Amino acid sequence: MALSNPRHPDSLPRGTTSAEDPTPVTLGEQVRGQLRRMCGAAGFAGDGSGLPLSDLLDLLGPAAGRPLGAGPPSPSFVCDDHSPVEFSLAFTAGSPVALRLLVEPGCAADTLEENARVGRQAVEALAARRDFSTEPLRRVEDLFFPPVMQGSFALWCAMDLRHDLTTGVKVYVDPQALGREQSLQVTEEALGRFGFGRAWPALRERVLRRGPGRDEIRFLALDLGRWHTPRVKVYVAHHDSTATLMHTVSRLVPGAPAEQAVEFCRAVGGGTGRFAHRPLVSCLAYTGRDTTHPSGCTVHVPVRDHVPHDGIALARAHGVLRHHGMDSGVIDAAWSAMTSRQPRDGVGLIAYVSLVQSTWQPPRVNVYFAPEAYAVRPPRAADRTEEGE
Repeated sequence: MALSNPRHPDSLPRGTTSAEDPTPVTLGEQVRGQLRRMCGAAGFAGDGSGLPLSDLLDLLGPAAGRPLGAGPPSPSFVCDDHSPVEFSLAFTAGSPVALRLLVEPGCAADTLEENARVGRQAVEALAARRDFSTEPLRRVEDLFFPPVMQGSFALWCAMDLRHDLTTGVKVYVDPQALGREQSLQVTEEALGRFGFGRAWPALRERVLRRGPGRDEIRFLALDLGRWHTPRVKVYVAHHDSTATLMHTVSRLVPGAPAEQAVEFCRAVGGGTGRFAHRPLVSCLAYTGRDTTHPSGCTVHVPVRDHVPHDGIALARAHGVLRHHGMDSGVIDAAWSAMTSRQPRDGVGLIAYVSLVQSTWQPPRVNVYFAPEAYAVRPPRAADRTEEGE
């Protein structure tokens, strides 16, 4: 989730270097090895990657066979270097670590419309193999897949890999597909179709109060497949914001300790907790448990813009994991699973660190890893980091 859209001003970072392996490796080979090793780092039995690997390669389609040296198949903004795959680890105190994959199935398409068509076909094929329904996506297809699409992407698919060997699937769609000026109406209509119409006024007044230029609806996500409590999730990018903004957002979740989110932003972002370049991203999750209030709130902190190199990003991830009583040692194993480079030799492999607060589950910390398939962003001088440093 780069939020460094090639159609927006801050695209691929300046001063990137070539990816570390000069041999003619394909995208599929790159992410296959990373997935296998990440499964080991997360403690899955065996390497745990059999079915997920098959699903990952099927979702990538022809892009899996593309040599890395040919460059990314499209200007995807899943990651800063346009890699169409992202990995993440989800930590909960006292529970096994979960591994997640995010893929842009239509990444080889030339247009958003073709991207959407390929992506939907890939999700339908996955649903047929894994025996789950795509009805929630079909329920809103007219809102997110118009004949002529606008926006930044068409469809992403995420897989939540669990130690009981079941897989939860989630799809992301773009509320700006009908145009940025229609994103509020599209989101309100989508929430209404899932029974959350009464939740919209509070979301608009509390989360979007600074206007669409500063509080921008960026993603809507739908749970498919095997979830105990399926969610509809709304993601908002808070441009030129501070950590204190998350106090207001978190308070929408009944009983959530709002100050905890503020402290988390400052711990991961560092310093004053101001985010003037790449935005903080909040996510409100709505479930059938409460049709008026969100059942959960996540804050995603773009740690890569607030550190000179990944060594400090690792240290901050360690710090917040220890603070919440979670196994921080897994992060080091995950780093080795993703790359052979030293953390100080680049910045951005650890892209985001997020805190999840819920009305019915303990806090969770997620750490997001970029494959660096096409570029490694060089380290910055310490005095060039953002205001949060």
